[in-house]
Amino acid sequence: MPLRNTLQRYGSLAQFFHWATVALIVVQLVTINLAEDLPRGLAKLEMMARHKSFGITILVLAALRLAWRFANPIPPAPADVAPWQRRAADVSHFLLYALLFALPLSGWLMSSAANYPVSWFGLVQLPDLVAPAEQLHETLEEVHEALATALLVVAGIHLLAALQHHFVRKDDVLRRMLPGSR
Repeated sequence: MPLRNTLQRYGSLAQFFHWATVALIVVQLVTINLAEDLPRGLAKLEMMARHKSFGITILVLAALRLAWRFANPIPPAPADVAPWQRRAADVSHFLLYALLFALPLSGWLMSSAANYPVSWFGLVQLPDLVAPAEQLHETLEEVHEALATALLVVAGIHLLAALQHHFVRKDDVLRRMLPGSR
């Protein structure tokens, strides 16, 4: 499998970025749901620290992924895809990238506003982005939750579109992002 994208399929690095991001989003959903069920205390703080670390990992991965995408043109949509569907795909991809940046940044801002430290797996302490402010924290918490909901909606639409390509249109749009498929 080539590292770089071709006109027929995504390269192995683009596939890695895609599926690692998917896996980390699932991990984020699990960690935040586990944290919400925990009582206040050390276990909850540790779970939230993991959630923040995975969020920072997503932020870094999104930056690398976007840089790789600019350096490697993506395979074109099938020729028979309607113009409105191409535009919808462009908009959904833009929204996915925007949310992959906005969610971790809003979480980092929210933690800073609450005066909670953000580190990357305890190895690197990240600076606060804003001074502590209770009202700002509350607002950012609402923003972060709204962005998470938006990500789930847009990712769900993205998944449904991929499945529609595979099962209804029977084209190779989904297969070209699957490792090991031809």
